[in-house]
Amino acid sequence: MQQAIALATENVTSGRGGPFGAVIVKDGKVIATGTNQVTGLNDPTAHAEVVAVRNACAALGTFQLEGCEVYTSCEPCPMCLAAIYWSRCSVIFYGNNAADAAKVGFDDSFLYEEVKKPLEERTIPIVRLLPDEAWVSFAAWEKSPFKVDY
Repeated sequence: MQQAIALATENVTSGRGGPFGAVIVKDGKVIATGTNQVTGLNDPTAHAEVVAVRNACAALGTFQLEGCEVYTSCEPCPMCLAAIYWSRCSVIFYGNNAADAAKVGFDDSFLYEEVKKPLEERTIPIVRLLPDEAWVSFAAWEKSPFKVDY
């Protein structure tokens, strides 16, 4: 956790990004780290936890991180939480909480509320198009010899 906090602080003091750092550990060994790189990369998905998950997957050569622990300087936002769940990490440790983040301008509570709303009530319109045509890719996946369950 100390390393995640140090990464977050260094990210701010160096001018590289926001106050977020993450470390992924497996079997007591640091596998990967990540810092917030949203503004530096002009990438709204480049949150510390997502960067760390990407780096850990690359280091281990897999898209699943079973048995890995995530240490993050702040409670993960909904996007980061989803990435951690999809990667199958075993536990998340965090420093600052969502309320702390909101105090310094990183308020993601609207996202938690947004996903609870029915599709037609969401702020950004979300409209289903061509469902029959879209099913073709799923049908191909079901029959594919390259299918990988996850």
